[in-house]
Order: sequence, then structure tokens, then C-alpha cells
Amino acid sequence: MQRYFVAPEQFGTDQVSIGGEDARHIAKVMRGKAGDKLIVSDGVSREALVEIALIEIGEVVVNILEPLEMTHEPRIKITVAQSLPKGDKLETVIQKCTEIGAVAFAPFLSERTIVQYDERKESKRLERWRKITKEAAEQAHRNIVPAVLSPLSWKQLLQSFSGYDAVYFCYEKEEGLQLRSAAAPWLSALPPESAGKVMIVVGPEGGFSPEECRAAEEAGAVSVGLGSRILRCETAGMVAAACILYESGEMGGA
Repeated sequence: MQRYFVAPEQFGTDQVSIGGEDARHIAKVMRGKAGDKLIVSDGVSREALVEIALIEIGEVVVNILEPLEMTHEPRIKITVAQSLPKGDKLETVIQKCTEIGAVAFAPFLSERTIVQYDERKESKRLERWRKITKEAAEQAHRNIVPAVLSPLSWKQLLQSFSGYDAVYFCYEKEEGLQLRSAAAPWLSALPPESAGKVMIVVGPEGGFSPEECRAAEEAGAVSVGLGSRILRCETAGMVAAACILYESGEMGGA
């Protein structure tokens, strides 16, 4: 069933107003008509099965049939911190990690970042990334739309580590500790009903320098490997997120 996210203020007691691109999608792409059923979520605390009552230019009004439980979110809250890669690779990371279950994305600049970051283009890029998260969250039947932060400097990224229960620094030269070995003991010790905040840190095409690895460890991160193969930068975050959610039981691993 088609799912749409709306702002909390669009949720009324008995009805929801859907506007903008979503209204056009319902009317033009889905060829919606009165009586069709949809799922609408405010991405925070309310989700409902609804029925189209009225389709007008730029607005679709739906009647709330019944509230739905928001049960599609993992208890382990993963933020994927990705050093800005070339081209549209970050779009791939955002789309696929949203489907997997990440709750936030933190793009950042590191020593070997190749792309030239232009602050003047930031708002347009952020708008694009956030649109991708919304569309991917709808497709994956998520209850929330993951947040996409404005790109951070390396220093800002290191300072953010203190806000997480665990930070895993994916380092291709790490030959000892692997992600599963690092995450499994912490996850198994976490009470069943408790949430945990995890950050996965992934480098650009050229990886991280040894100095960056040391700085990350000094800031509280754990340097981990992702197996014996070298992964592309746009693949590493997906693999790491899936590994953590599997070990936490989200994919049948516990």
C-alpha cells in the first residue's frame, strides 16, 4: 500500500491534508480516486490507514480510518557518517542505508575528500539528499524519514562522537578487530528493550590516513575492519549498517 509522509501539523483529528508533490503523485501518477486507501505518517508519532475523500489541484484530503502502530524502526539507531564521495555516490549511500534502517546521515570532509565542497550549493544538495531519504523511507515502509545533516568538518565530526554509545571507524588497514567482533559483545549486553545510538564512520575513495585513524580513536571511536576484501566507499556503510542490525536481531540474527 502506498505510503506518504506529511508534516505533523497536517494531521487533524479525523482528516489529513496532503499537498505539494505528494498530492500531485497521488492524483497524476497513482491516478488516485475517492475511496482509495493509503498510509500516512507524520514521521514522529502518528501513522494511520486513510481513505481518499477529496482530490483537488494541489491538495488531497483523506479521512483517517484507523491508527497504526509504528513498528518498523530498529531499536539500534544508526547514523552513517560518510566522507563526501565523488558524483552521486552519496545519493546511493543515503537511499540504500535508509532502506536498511539508518536513522541519520552525517556527510563530512576529511583529508582525502576529492570533491570540492561549495557551501553556496549546500542548500540545493541537502534538499536533494533529503528528498531521497523521504522517497526511500516511503518505499521501505519506514515510520520516520532519516535526518540528513549539513556537511561537517573533520573537527566537528570528531566532536560529535561523544553523543553516541558506540562509534565504529571503518578502516581498510585494520587487520585486527573486525566490526562483528567489536559490536557483538556490546549489542548482546544491551537490555532487550533498550535503544542504542551508533555511528558508522566511512572514508572517501582514498580512505583514511593513519593520522585520521589515530585522531578518531583518541576521540572515542573503535577502528574496525569489514572483512578481508576492500569495499568501495559507497558500499562500506551499507555493509556495516546491515551487520550491526543483523547482530542486534533486526534481521533474524538473535
